[in-house]
Amino acid sequence: MTTTLAPLAERVAAPATVRVPDASTGLTWGALARSDVAELTALVVACQEADALPYRISQAEVDEHFDDSNLDVERDTLAGRDEAGALRAWALVQQPAGDTRVVRAFLDGGVHPEWRRRGIGAQVLAWSQDRGRQLLAATGKQVPARLSVYVDDTATATAAAVRAAGFTPIRYYAEMRRALTGDVPEPFAPEGVRIVPWSAELDEQARLAHNEAFADHWGSEPRTPEQWVQTRAMFAPTWSFLALDQASDEVVGYLLSGRYEQDWPVAGYSSGYTDVLGVRRAWRGRGIAPALLVAAMHAYRADGIEYAELGVDTANPTGAHGLYSRLGYVPYLSSTAFSIEL
Repeated sequence: MTTTLAPLAERVAAPATVRVPDASTGLTWGALARSDVAELTALVVACQEADALPYRISQAEVDEHFDDSNLDVERDTLAGRDEAGALRAWALVQQPAGDTRVVRAFLDGGVHPEWRRRGIGAQVLAWSQDRGRQLLAATGKQVPARLSVYVDDTATATAAAVRAAGFTPIRYYAEMRRALTGDVPEPFAPEGVRIVPWSAELDEQARLAHNEAFADHWGSEPRTPEQWVQTRAMFAPTWSFLALDQASDEVVGYLLSGRYEQDWPVAGYSSGYTDVLGVRRAWRGRGIAPALLVAAMHAYRADGIEYAELGVDTANPTGAHGLYSRLGYVPYLSSTAFSIEL
């Protein structure tokens, strides 16, 4: 049965103007600028500390947001400053250019712990929703639309605020880790496949393989070439691997790792993180994903790293959660995707 969607503009109900937080907040409002990166990083870290998160954002990760050619910094960002000009609240709304099946607007932001419980967060979220709706409407794509907010489960106050704003939980995620100090499976390659180090020459093939591999994953949309490299501030090429068909040298699977050294003092151990892992559908069930994970484990351990880490959608259609458990990964942190479906 086919459902006919109302026109996007009608479903999204984008406002002509966004609701900018008012004077009652005690802050002056404007847009962020790239020159704010260091201060914004410090603000995000303060929020992460207050929410008892076992990781910290880096300045490089914050800075790379401003490399997004699809980001209108003047309209897609918000900064709240106190009388001394210090940054106390922020928001960022992004709408990925490659979305085709579902157009999405991702809302991110926060309020300094010392400025919380004053109603500022609710006003920041209202601004973010308004801008998100504008960006969704501007795509003109006649497909389902979604406003999304991701919240770590330790950030209970943020989750409550998001629920109060009309968002509902739609997906659940787990962070998992595996110690590398004990036994690690021996490296192997499935029949007809070669496991090779990542190379820039094969990266475009890896992107296309990713778009194919994740076509049946909830919340995933095709990545453009720009999007594919946008979140690589912490990319660790020597910890990343590709699976190639021996007959054709086509990329059939991939694992890209990140080296998030700023997290290690907080976590109390060093780690290598699997940022993205995928296998093209026709090649699933042959042991390619575990082969890539084992290759990464050995690369991490060779550099003296203590743990391998990754994140997983607990309802992943490929059974990834079970695979990771069988390889010794155990959950240690959880998060929730909240959305408003339009």
